[in-house]
Amino acid sequence: MSAAFRFPRFFMTNAGPCPYLPGRTERKVFTELAGDHAAELNDALGRIGFRRSQNVAYRPSCTDCTACVSVRIVADEFRLNGTQRRLVRKNSDLVVRACKPWSTDEQFTLLQRYLSARHPNGGMTEMDEIDFADMVEQTPVETYVIEYREPSGPDGRPGALVGACLTDKQSDGLSMIYSFFDPDRTDRQGLGSFIIVDHVLRAQRSGLPYVYLGYWVEGSDRMNYKIRYRPIEKLGRAGWERFDPPAPPTGGEASEATHGEQGLTRDPVGRLLK
Repeated sequence: MSAAFRFPRFFMTNAGPCPYLPGRTERKVFTELAGDHAAELNDALGRIGFRRSQNVAYRPSCTDCTACVSVRIVADEFRLNGTQRRLVRKNSDLVVRACKPWSTDEQFTLLQRYLSARHPNGGMTEMDEIDFADMVEQTPVETYVIEYREPSGPDGRPGALVGACLTDKQSDGLSMIYSFFDPDRTDRQGLGSFIIVDHVLRAQRSGLPYVYLGYWVEGSDRMNYKIRYRPIEKLGRAGWERFDPPAPPTGGEASEATHGEQGLTRDPVGRLLK
């Protein structure tokens, strides 16, 4: 193992407005994922709460605030509850495929519709096709775009794309980098939640023990969906531990599967320094 892997160089961003808790500021610590051992480094950092954005691994490092908590679903012990079983049955006709990390116009169009409906004031609404291609394709680790499509038509053509998730495969689980779906499909309400459940079932089939959801932000209603999936673990000072927070009200939709990647640009380090 190279010294570059054992001793990565870490950097700190400037402070900026927190996108989740009004009136607070955020900072991140980050390092570059590069070289022959990028996947191993990403795995190791993922186990201590880092997330990947393109070729950068980062985690919050805020002054006087610890609201952002890394969470992961214990996939090998997960059992569907009644609501989740109904969700799986309702969407059992979808064609799910793990695609190589190549961006498509269809994916970008779906992302734009999703952002306009769910995050109209978020930084990611400024993304163009090149930014999206960088988000998907600039990866030094094993990454897939999991596509969720309607059944093929009579002519054999692929059905409409209704959901997608940029997903990393790590040695101990799946890391959901970012998910999005068709916000106008009232006949398929719960698509965001279904994508998470599908990842848990996918991890089970692959013998992977965890699904990493990024950061749960205590006090942010929009992030509460992440603690609906049990058993769940959070990362604390003593390492990963089970926790049983009060279940949030049902009915809210999973809107994203990561934290802090609003406003991605062609240069993720430059984005983090903003």
